[in-house]
Amino acid sequence: MARNEEKAQSMLNRFLAGKKEESRGPRQKRPYLASECLDLNEADRWRQQILREIGRKVTEIQNAGLGEHRIRDLNDEINKLIREKGHWERRIVELGGPNYAKGAPKITDSEGREVAEGKGPGYRYFGAAKNLPGVKELFEKEPPRKVRRTRHDMYRRIDADYFGFRDEEDGVLVKVEAIAEKEMRQKAIAEWEVQEAKRQEAIAGIKTVADAAPRDVDTASQFVAYVPLPDDKEIERRVLDKKKAALLSKYASEPLLREQEEARALLRRK
Repeated sequence: MARNEEKAQSMLNRFLAGKKEESRGPRQKRPYLASECLDLNEADRWRQQILREIGRKVTEIQNAGLGEHRIRDLNDEINKLIREKGHWERRIVELGGPNYAKGAPKITDSEGREVAEGKGPGYRYFGAAKNLPGVKELFEKEPPRKVRRTRHDMYRRIDADYFGFRDEEDGVLVKVEAIAEKEMRQKAIAEWEVQEAKRQEAIAGIKTVADAAPRDVDTASQFVAYVPLPDDKEIERRVLDKKKAALLSKYASEPLLREQEEARALLRRK
């Protein structure tokens, strides 16, 4: 009995729904071209209808379990509706209505660039369509390629300044080098004087020990040299000359050394 009542109720519901549709009159179909509409209110109504369809399809495309083919179809339909919305908005402006496109927020891609509607690069992906095979790679930014410089490119950047040929033209480098050379020379002389003072102290200590040593050594066992040996003063003079020559060769230029040698030769002749 309950089953028959459900059937009757269902038939009654369908009858009432049909009567309601008849009272509304035939359902109007949206014109294929926006230019066919001549009424501003109708154009605005068709635009509102397109917005509702876009919202419904965008909500539906968020479901990743619809399958790849269904998601692609939905994404194509959404882009088609967006282009159609642009046509209706331009038609509303032509009929004397408000410019919805002017006050609408700009649509940007993942990198913040503005996307134009109705054009080739304006095709957009929504919801689960962004994770489809082949689409995800479009949103990934390629790493910048590292361009390796060739030997020819490196040689092209080498000029006279690289080798320092024109460093002394302004005279600044000569003055700076002269000051640095003077400081280095004074530092080297001070270090040599300290080392020489330590050496003199060491020599004086050795002499003191030698003088204090007993003299009862057998003369027969003493070493006899058959060549003349230099004394302490001669050794000190030779060591001093050697150190002076090393310092001069390190900090003095060759022209200066030649001039010193010529001066010594002239002094010896006199």
